Amino acid sequence: MGRDGSGGEALDASIHRYARGEWHGPSLSHRHIRFQKGLYADFHHFLLLREGRAELHFNSGEERPLQGPLLAFLPPQARCDLLIAAGTAAHLVGASPQVMVDAIGEKVESYSLRIFTEQRKLVEASDPLLVAEIAPLISGFVREIDEPSRASWMAASAYMRLILMTLWRGTEGERNEQRGQGETGSILQRYRQLVEAGFRQHRPISDYAAELGVTADRLHAVCQRSLGRSPIQLLHERVVQEAKLRLERSARNIQEISDSLGFSDPTYFSHFFKRKTGLSPAGYREIARVSAGSENRMLSSGYADWP
Repeated sequence: MGRDGSGGEALDASIHRYARGEWHGPSLSHRHIRFQKGLYADFHHFLLLREGRAELHFNSGEERPLQGPLLAFLPPQARCDLLIAAGTAAHLVGASPQVMVDAIGEKVESYSLRIFTEQRKLVEASDPLLVAEIAPLISGFVREIDEPSRASWMAASAYMRLILMTLWRGTEGERNEQRGQGETGSILQRYRQLVEAGFRQHRPISDYAAELGVTADRLHAVCQRSLGRSPIQLLHERVVQEAKLRLERSARNIQEISDSLGFSDPTYFSHFFKRKTGLSPAGYREIARVSAGSENRMLSSGYADWP
């Protein structure tokens, strides 16, 4: 694959270090896939069970039987193994955090997708129409990964974006967000979406309030009452969260990360980051490097940390 990595970085390794795409045809014996072992331990996985049976065995002891046709989404937090029964036909695709960052992007829907993909639960969809809609996308992802002559990071992340959007909409993620919000919830949700699309621009809170059609005082009251933080605190938390993710998951230097987050001066970015986290960007990156694979709570565990 490609040389196009997350954020446009060059990657020396094969795309197969960052994505998996497998077709499991009907077999005479069962297959056991350990998600928490090896290269794919931190991947988000999608299982398309076209026909037949499978089981998910969670580390907690729970067992979940699956009967095709069915679609399952498994974030890394699910912590489970997959057993595919004999005679079962299934597609299995997975994406690393780097591919997921590209797939989720920086659009209005990105905030909702990030929260959706960090949920610590199994999301199933036995709706045949949804399965039929996602099936060609998953098949396309598998073909893209499976053919070295055409494997492209851009194409793989585009497939993953379409898969995510289709699953989010099909499992009522979009409608569930809109139900029961009321005026306060609607303002907060729209503010989060505006922040998601524009936090790199360092706009004043008054601009966000004007775009929402409320006063800055009203926006402050909504955020404070709902989350116990002011609008500027939420905005800064989102910037810090993105900075952490880039320091952990990319090879960009500090100036490049500073530039990508809209700071005019890397020194100001370093002061801002240290003021918010207690660590310099370089210090945080070193902790992330030595803590790779551990449960260090100082590190960013995902986009869901941003409320």
